[in-house]
Amino acid sequence: MAPIIHSMKVLNLQCSHSHSFEGWFASEDDFRGQLGRGLVECPLCEDTAVSKMPSAPRLNLGAGQAAPRREVMATPDAAMQAQWLKMVRHVMANTDDVGERFAEEARRIHYGETPERGIRGQASSRETQALAEEGIAVLPLPLPKALKEPLQ
Repeated sequence: MAPIIHSMKVLNLQCSHSHSFEGWFASEDDFRGQLGRGLVECPLCEDTAVSKMPSAPRLNLGAGQAAPRREVMATPDAAMQAQWLKMVRHVMANTDDVGERFAEEARRIHYGETPERGIRGQASSRETQALAEEGIAVLPLPLPKALKEPLQ
């Protein structure tokens, strides 16, 4: 049986905070439908105010012809996004996720009740403020949904 090959439309997208990203859709109608239902969101900030940016078409001219090589320069904004993602991935790989026990575990580490280590988790703004008032250094780090799950 021959494999079924689906072509995908690759779109350059941007959220209202100027984060640029790529989206893959079955068709232009599929993109518009998902956008209209609020299903298209920025992988960095989860903004659903997304617009399509101009892009050059990708043409497959045949297996015998190599596509011309293009050099693409990253804008400072794209470079900053890449560095931010690299930093977040480093934090994810090198800290223990303590979930909703973050404030409790941060206190235990600070007061020497448990060995010092890097942790991450959830804390309310009230809990974060209380930790700071106790002299416990915390850094709020909003994580995009895409980074909270295994990356593919």
